Amino acid sequence: MAVSTIAQQNTTANLAANANQPATTSSKAEDDRYRIGPGDLLDIRFVNRPNLSRDSVRVEGNGMIRMPLIDTEIQAACKTEGELAKEISGRYLKFYRNPQVDVFVKEYRSVTVSIIGFVGEQGRFQLQRRIRLLELLTYAKGTSEKAGQTINVIRSAPVIACQQPGTESEDLAFSNYKLSDTIAGKPEANPYLQANDIVTVPEAEQVYVVGNVMSPRAISLSEPITLTQAIAMAGGVAKDSKKDKIRIVRQEANSQTKREIMVDLVAIEKKRAEDIALLPNDVVHVQTSEAKSLLRSLIGGGAQSITQLPVRVIP
Repeated sequence: MAVSTIAQQNTTANLAANANQPATTSSKAEDDRYRIGPGDLLDIRFVNRPNLSRDSVRVEGNGMIRMPLIDTEIQAACKTEGELAKEISGRYLKFYRNPQVDVFVKEYRSVTVSIIGFVGEQGRFQLQRRIRLLELLTYAKGTSEKAGQTINVIRSAPVIACQQPGTESEDLAFSNYKLSDTIAGKPEANPYLQANDIVTVPEAEQVYVVGNVMSPRAISLSEPITLTQAIAMAGGVAKDSKKDKIRIVRQEANSQTKREIMVDLVAIEKKRAEDIALLPNDVVHVQTSEAKSLLRSLIGGGAQSITQLPVRVIP
């Protein structure tokens, strides 16, 4: 799976319009800045002091770097380029007056996230700035028609734990969000992503409409569906249906036990009963009224022969 790069630029895709809603205009830029991590390569430049400048400084696995004349290691991980430049400048104050330092990330190696499942385009992305879950979904070209109602983030413990604003607890290994809330940009369902996160969009569970309907079918629960909606999606009930005795076969949660629910569709249509929300793997069975079917076949079968009989007048 190829690795794509998400650079420090704004996305114009529609889904990303709400991606950073929780942040204010002033804090958004700060929150989105890339934070250095283990494996990154840095260029460190001293103004008018080329002897101190360093190219391709590798951030070690513990997040530290070394610089000339400085006895101790300097923590680079979890800092932005500007923050690290300020830290290095402060370390050299005892040697030079007002040292001016610039830090640039030459190669981004530390933050890679992946998205798999029922999305427009699965992939791995190397981040050059912080992004939220919705923005990654945008880069994956949204969800496919078979996507379910949830989106999951699987988080492995990072080598360096950077507690940043908007970042969830590091001991959280699995998070489950309502997909519609993520797409709406709601803060509680649109977290910032971290290094090595794996985002999954599972396939929608299904319900089944069978029996005396126009088009028996399996229906994906990409959104909540009621009994009447499912029957309508199956083309509606056919003739001679027992509309007052629609049968729903439902498997109990965490069990192999199944139970039957009898529903009066006529009462629902007349607003005398509440429509029923279907659950994953429900089987809706529209039964045939044998009496109506028999009567219809008798009338239908005899109609043609009756029309062929001669007409006699009774005076």
